[in-house]
Amino acid sequence: MWPMRLPARRSRPSWALMEFDDDLIACAQAVERGDPARFRAVMAAPVPARAQLFPIYAFNLEVARAPWVTSEAMIGEMRLQWWRDALAEIAAGGLVRRHDVVTPLALALAPGIAEKLDLLVGARRWDLYRDAFEDQAHLERYIEETGGLLLEAAATSLGPADPQVARDAGYAAGLAAFLRAVPELEAKGRRPLVDGRPAAVAVLAEGGLDRLARARKGRGAVSPEAMPAFLATWEAEPILKQAAREPARVADGTLAINPARSAARLALMRATGRW
Repeated sequence: MWPMRLPARRSRPSWALMEFDDDLIACAQAVERGDPARFRAVMAAPVPARAQLFPIYAFNLEVARAPWVTSEAMIGEMRLQWWRDALAEIAAGGLVRRHDVVTPLALALAPGIAEKLDLLVGARRWDLYRDAFEDQAHLERYIEETGGLLLEAAATSLGPADPQVARDAGYAAGLAAFLRAVPELEAKGRRPLVDGRPAAVAVLAEGGLDRLARARKGRGAVSPEAMPAFLATWEAEPILKQAAREPARVADGTLAINPARSAARLALMRATGRW
């Protein structure tokens, strides 16, 4: 998704907590408008976790939109470099530039995570150009470094979690979102799939399901504190199963989950802690 970042609002929405300052409210509002699925996942998380998750997801939105706000690749490169520089400041542990996302992000990230997120920013350079992925490995690395690293950052910033478990679950969620975005990417002149034939798309989706299954085997390596980050995966399994079973729906743009079923899955995951 490539949404526009919204300016901070001074009026507090009904869901805002008294302890949310203007920066956190701005982050939350950006996620609510630009990434409603993750917003729902964060709102299903315990209250203390939201102050860490909203800046991380707002950062992801800023980086994801950077290549799409201009037709000039060089300007897009400069925007992405701005975020790499901000992450370098956070990683150094000194003064960090004043910004309504960078400032709370510096407080939200666990030590060592800012360096890893540099890979996420770098991966988004693909969005700047119209070149196809070099091969299937390149496509999978893109999903790994965007969806996988994002969930790793969210989970390990909340509490102890095996990074590989988080990356596997994040890969599955990222792939599900990517497959749903294929028609939009194509409409923007990109070539998102290395092989768009139905059989190849089905294999790609099955690979995502395999990664999700592997992550679930490692659930014991995820602390209760880190578990809320995995709420963002609640739609991954049904979307990937649909893509594996009916791969033509990827090209048609009809991958979807019934809203009632989606809400029930999220509620069950929240109640049981099992993702």
